[in-house]
Amino acid sequence: MKIKLIACIALLHSASLVSAHESALRADSHAPIGIMGDHMHKQGEWMVSYRYMSMAMSGNLLGDSSISDDEIVTTQPNPYAAMPMMPPTLRVVPQEMTTAMHMVGVMYAPTDDITLMAMFNYLDKTMQLKTYQGMMGTTELGYFDSASSGMGDTKLGLMYRLFDDATHHLHANLSVSLPTGAIDKTGEVLTPMNMRMQTRLPYPMQLGSGTVDWQPGMTYTGKAGDVTWGTQYMLTLRSSENDEGYQLGNEQKLSAWGQYAISHSVSVGAGGEYFSSDAISGVDDEIMLPVQTANPANYGRDVINAKVSLNWVGQTGLLRDHRLAVEYSVPMKQDVNGLQMEMDSMFTFGYQKAF
Repeated sequence: MKIKLIACIALLHSASLVSAHESALRADSHAPIGIMGDHMHKQGEWMVSYRYMSMAMSGNLLGDSSISDDEIVTTQPNPYAAMPMMPPTLRVVPQEMTTAMHMVGVMYAPTDDITLMAMFNYLDKTMQLKTYQGMMGTTELGYFDSASSGMGDTKLGLMYRLFDDATHHLHANLSVSLPTGAIDKTGEVLTPMNMRMQTRLPYPMQLGSGTVDWQPGMTYTGKAGDVTWGTQYMLTLRSSENDEGYQLGNEQKLSAWGQYAISHSVSVGAGGEYFSSDAISGVDDEIMLPVQTANPANYGRDVINAKVSLNWVGQTGLLRDHRLAVEYSVPMKQDVNGLQMEMDSMFTFGYQKAF
């Protein structure tokens, strides 16, 4: 009798552990952390998230080919050459740029079919540039750094469930980006005449678009056993010209990924992304410098990225359902409009918790 009682208690304990394990989140229940708006929540559920994204750029491309600094300053025309004291060619060349973004997100599901979301971000941008001396030639004058930081644009949106069964899920994404990021940041530059002057920084050093931007899209995910997969298509549509006289280009992004669950706690993934953006239309009259980043024609690019990812989620105790994830992305192919910096890599770290 005692043996039977002990066996029964052991069986119930084992069953409770299995039940607890199965009710915990799987690591691959979310897409890689670089995918935004990938999943929905049950009615009444909240989720908070934090992401840190770091993008690195170095060197320069003319179309899809590398170009040296000396070639830039001797062959690339300065669009503002007609202005007084302006050289005929570009004389300032970007060397490296890093962009760090801290993003805080909140999601809430008023129904099983609708999940609301809000994202707030803080940007920190730095760029190193080289200035060449005088109006022509290849004599280097020196280096200088420019930097800008502050709140970026704010995103509000929703996801609407279109189809859901044991294997496939499809939902629509619709967000609006509000112009809370500054577009009038200034900084000190080193001119070819060996003068340091305060001026409005070029377009990539600004923190927002200056316009209300619509971001519609569609997300599909699937799962079978230890494998999950998905694809997402997103657009960014600029609504108008901003207060400084220009409009950033429209964007589109197509992402695809697959993940394998090593266990409930850990999954690994790989994927790809195609990103395309248009050139800037219009011009900010306060941004007129002999550097490629001051020319609105030098914006817009087509990029194909390869990505790897790792997801982890706690299963028991205080760590239960706390999620950590990383993703690393490198470009496989880049083709830019005009003359632009070359992208090196992007790293994303994230934390998420639903309750």
